[in-house]
Amino acid sequence: MKKAIQYMIISALAFTFLNVFVKSLNNFSVYQIVFFRSIGSLFFTIPFLLKNNISILGNKKALLITRSVFGLISMTLFFLSLKYIAMGTAVSIRYIAPIFAAFFALIILKEKIKPMQWLFFAIAFSGVLILKGFNSEVQVEGVIFAVVSSIFAGLVYITIRKIGKEDHPVVVVNYFMVISAVIGGLLAINNWITPKGEEWLVFLSLGIFGYFAQLYMTKAMQVGETNQVAPLKYLEVIFTIIIGFTWFKEVYTLWSLGGILLIVLGLTLNVIIKKTNN
Repeated sequence: MKKAIQYMIISALAFTFLNVFVKSLNNFSVYQIVFFRSIGSLFFTIPFLLKNNISILGNKKALLITRSVFGLISMTLFFLSLKYIAMGTAVSIRYIAPIFAAFFALIILKEKIKPMQWLFFAIAFSGVLILKGFNSEVQVEGVIFAVVSSIFAGLVYITIRKIGKEDHPVVVVNYFMVISAVIGGLLAINNWITPKGEEWLVFLSLGIFGYFAQLYMTKAMQVGETNQVAPLKYLEVIFTIIIGFTWFKEVYTLWSLGGILLIVLGLTLNVIIKKTNN
């Protein structure tokens, strides 16, 4: 369990620095950011697949492509939201994805949702409403981008469930990164700005932090109990708020912090009750 906690803290920190670097690239096109984020991870995924003699093309190709498109849309919209609202706010809203995933699972996979889960979902979603409804400083465009991003993230979860164990996790990630790199690169051409000096280092680090964030989150889930480890991923929200406040001078009102707290509380309770009774 100690190992799992360490892995999850590393993952949360890596995700936080990914958010920070994306925020710092505010002058660049979101598609260019997606391109570099994806290219960076391919330096890890492709060698891994080749070294372990795993087919890059995978088995469930249609689902792999679908998952990649959903993931690309979700990632692009999340990066876009960071241009409008504080990082901690964007990250918190993105984390309501499990609500949409549960809804899609109910409709598509015919899975059951416990009555108590709906209560916790309501608590989390009320946090989103408070973030925008009681805080005039939060731009509505950013909230919309973050919410729609979480909807597509929910679709990603469902698609991954459909893929199941038919394809290696790195194959799934590799598909996502290849498609994101190609589409992101093509869409970035018209507004391409060549990075200068330290900007190259920031761009190249996106893929590294993104890859290790996913890797250590997976490791944590593998060695620890989900209901004990999963809530620790919300440390990303705390880390992001702290760095956003100190580095970018982001302002969080009491309403903002209250909304974020409700989101994290509702989703944490959902994870615990879901896994405890399974």
